[in-house]
Amino acid sequence: MDTKFYFSTPNTVSMYEALRIYINKYTSSEISDADFEIVTNAFTPKHFIKRQFFLQEGEVCKYSAFIVKGAMRQYSLVNGVENIVSLGIENWWMSDRESYAMLTPSQYNIDAVEDCDVLLVTYEKMVPLVESMPIIARMITMMDQRHSIAMQKRIHNAISLTAEDRFLDLMKTNPVFLQRFPQNMIASYLGITPESLSRIRKKLATK
Repeated sequence: MDTKFYFSTPNTVSMYEALRIYINKYTSSEISDADFEIVTNAFTPKHFIKRQFFLQEGEVCKYSAFIVKGAMRQYSLVNGVENIVSLGIENWWMSDRESYAMLTPSQYNIDAVEDCDVLLVTYEKMVPLVESMPIIARMITMMDQRHSIAMQKRIHNAISLTAEDRFLDLMKTNPVFLQRFPQNMIASYLGITPESLSRIRKKLATK
């Protein structure tokens, strides 16, 4: 069953401007007006209401979403238990990378934790941008590098750090997550139970 989307209601110009700022800042360059017009033609603005699915397990991930406003999560279900692998807020991208590139059924669900405004791009439309625009190719290369580093760090933390140290690392690297996502989601993202997270927070609060 295909995921249904809501058309975006906010100012589309400001949504695209957020993407332009991201491209320029991320690459430390300035995308030309002509190139950016081509980029905007490849992206489609959409709106998701809270708890609405962007992707459901078994579907092919047809889009990569640039989050302009709101928060999303990516997770799998194992015996009815949610295992969050990724959280995203403004200026983050959300997709199942494997399903998106290979057009294979996804093992994940992605839904809106808050009402979200996003810009969507298909793999078929992103590839020509990468091939024809050095600035977009550089952006994707840097995104891939940082994603690989982040995933390697998450694996290392899961294997090597205590639950408390994983929480402290999250406080240091992405403190805004603690304000935007409920405790049960933070616990799932860290690979611990909500009860363990509660004990850790109480322990740290007394120090």
